[in-house]
Amino acid sequence: MDLATRRRLEGLAFLAAYAASIPAANWMIGHVGTVCPPDSPCLIPVAPGLLAPSGVVMVGLALVLRDLVQRRLGKAWGLAAVLAGAVLSTLVAPPALAVASGAAFLISELADFAVYTPLQRRGLVLAVVASSTVGLVLDSLAFLWLAFGDLSFLAGQVIGKGWMVLLSIPVIWLLRERDTRIGLQPA
Repeated sequence: MDLATRRRLEGLAFLAAYAASIPAANWMIGHVGTVCPPDSPCLIPVAPGLLAPSGVVMVGLALVLRDLVQRRLGKAWGLAAVLAGAVLSTLVAPPALAVASGAAFLISELADFAVYTPLQRRGLVLAVVASSTVGLVLDSLAFLWLAFGDLSFLAGQVIGKGWMVLLSIPVIWLLRERDTRIGLQPA
């Protein structure tokens, strides 16, 4: 398989995973957690004594996957994925959270795009970590404020999403090393 075909197929796989992470995050909020209080999101521990809505892990992963979509398929695909993701987030979120979910997704993913794009040529790991960090903080702020008018889960949201970014670093590093070894350039 030639490198262009490989890059495109990997990009489409990252795009599919990105798209799947959005409904997965919304499903987890209502179904996965160590605690699921009535009329509240299911919560998971993200640090000692700190809980966060369970969907945070998938949101953190989505930020990393969006970067990989852009790396493999290019900026236009990356932006199209953000727009489609915002619409999908609005459609799959519980009705009471749809606007907050879609708006937070759009804000955070566009910020991720704005930070990742200039940094990606300097270093993939740096670009992914920096852009995801900006994105996860903005996503947490926007979602919590728009959905609840309350930032009490902010620390848990940021830490929960941060865990997924942290866990992705070895995979991103291996991907970059493999790309360098086989001569696969970003789109």
